[in-house]
Amino acid sequence: MNKDPYGQLASALFSSVGKHAKQALGGVGAVLGTITGTGLKLDDFKHEFQDYMVAGLPGLFSVPRHNVTGTATSAEHNWGETSFDFQETEIEDVSLKLALKPGDRVLVVQVNGGNDVVVVCKVVSANG
Repeated sequence: MNKDPYGQLASALFSSVGKHAKQALGGVGAVLGTITGTGLKLDDFKHEFQDYMVAGLPGLFSVPRHNVTGTATSAEHNWGETSFDFQETEIEDVSLKLALKPGDRVLVVQVNGGNDVVVVCKVVSANG
């Protein structure tokens, strides 16, 4: 008994469209991964990435006005109790970089159809 040729065509088109949609959406979204000694291993991908990017966080660093009090000493003198007043300061063009080591869990965004990955931040448990 032969199957319906129109049903076969519809099934083939459905399968093809599904594959293309999956391929188009591949690499979209974020995934967890682990920093290894030689690269980055994603939870949902069996191969390790040796070449990956890390997001930089450029911005303005603001330090509020504050006071530091303590004992000031050197090899020759002991000045005793000393207080330093610091004014509010803003430092431009500050870039914070992640200090990652093997075993760190990270949040990763896949870009360029999943060909490149960018580590966005380190992930820790709610308890620290």
